[in-house]
Amino acid sequence: MVEVNYQKVTPELAARLAEITGPRYVIYADSEKMFPYSHDETFEGGYTSMPEVVVKPRTAAEISRIMQLAVQERIPVTPRGAGSGLSGGAVPLFGGILLSLERMDSILEIDRENLMVVVEPGVITNELNRTLAGEGLFYAGYPLSLESCFIGGNVAENAGGARAVKYGVTGRYVHGLEVVLPGGEILELGGKRLKDVTGYDLLHLLVGSEGTLGIFTRITLRVLPLPPASAVLLAPFPDVESAVKAAPRMMIETGIIPSAIELLDRRSMELCCRFRGEKVPNMETAGSYLLIEVDGALEEVERSYNLLADKCLDGGALDVYVANTPTTREKFWKLRAVIGEALKAYCGENAAEDIVVPPANIPALLAECENLSSRYGLDSVCFGHLGDGNLHIHLLKKEENMPPEKWREAVHAVLSKLYTRARLLGGTLSGEHGIGHKRKKYLPYVMGEAELALMQGIKTVFDPTGILNPGKITGPDPGP
Repeated sequence: MVEVNYQKVTPELAARLAEITGPRYVIYADSEKMFPYSHDETFEGGYTSMPEVVVKPRTAAEISRIMQLAVQERIPVTPRGAGSGLSGGAVPLFGGILLSLERMDSILEIDRENLMVVVEPGVITNELNRTLAGEGLFYAGYPLSLESCFIGGNVAENAGGARAVKYGVTGRYVHGLEVVLPGGEILELGGKRLKDVTGYDLLHLLVGSEGTLGIFTRITLRVLPLPPASAVLLAPFPDVESAVKAAPRMMIETGIIPSAIELLDRRSMELCCRFRGEKVPNMETAGSYLLIEVDGALEEVERSYNLLADKCLDGGALDVYVANTPTTREKFWKLRAVIGEALKAYCGENAAEDIVVPPANIPALLAECENLSSRYGLDSVCFGHLGDGNLHIHLLKKEENMPPEKWREAVHAVLSKLYTRARLLGGTLSGEHGIGHKRKKYLPYVMGEAELALMQGIKTVFDPTGILNPGKITGPDPGP
């Protein structure tokens, strides 16, 4: 492991950074302006750290010069997209340079003939899809935070989302990267070709590397024809187990793969309805809800949602409600999309986890979560992507005035046992939110020494001086 011996950002170094990007794009000695760059969207406290300087480059060449200067002066560099992550991955744990990619926000090319788009990392995911829709195309690898997150952050986290059950996660669509390595070298990987087995797959090693191996400056994504029609089903079930069992059976018995199958437990649906000021049917009797989306040609969609509705009822659904107009579809999806905001509004500090298991094992994981939460004086809210087994579990304080130390101890006790149980169920720590700093200490619960050593070795090869996003996934933690 690289020894930690970072230097501080001096006024002289800040001036040299300003020479690279222009003074307008360097924030130094201004804590108020730098504070927004000190945190991401991680729910619980303890994941905030101030940068010493914020730099906003515009080109790969500028980033290359910044990295060369950082290596020369031994200054840590933390790359940052929109800051919408949930793992502390964009938090500058060791201070140093916060390298914001917000100015690199251009859609460089839409190649209809090859079904490819070339973008800079600061493009907002939803803006990309708005632009593509005008061309009859869409980018399928997006997460639910698409209105705020950047494409670069999606690639850095290998982000998933509700539609991964049919379309897969971000990595499936990444075909080319321009990346600045920690030493300042600019590397071109992949391109618009669909097949490539020439040597090690360095491109997809970088996808999901959370800004620890390189900084993306140009991204080539595969896009798809925009489906002409879609519909959403809302199916209340008496409990979680019946909803979970219904999902694979409906796909097997109909041969239909929905674009999304979302699971919400009773409490998460109650929170969403309260936040939106709306009501959904069967709230008095439902223990869980499935949100199912199908897309494709109009006739295909109509046939699909009728067949899936029948299978939900056969599987124990209390009823099935169909949204097949833009307004009703948006109403159902808005309920799912506001869960994070509702939790922050009504539940205060909570620990947000991102466990993934084989989908059939979700009931066992939820039962373990309920038992552990009760044992340690906590509550929990559970929802997520049933179609691919990725469950978002939020641990909550049962008593509002629980002392901070007791809260932290309880969360750690529950998570250490819950992660152990997840591993035994064939799962792991994170399906889409990443490790960052938040989950790093739990990696040994799901990985052996040999695997951890390989990851540290990869980090050392890419970043021998250890300056790029230190303290994330592998490497040192900051001192007290």
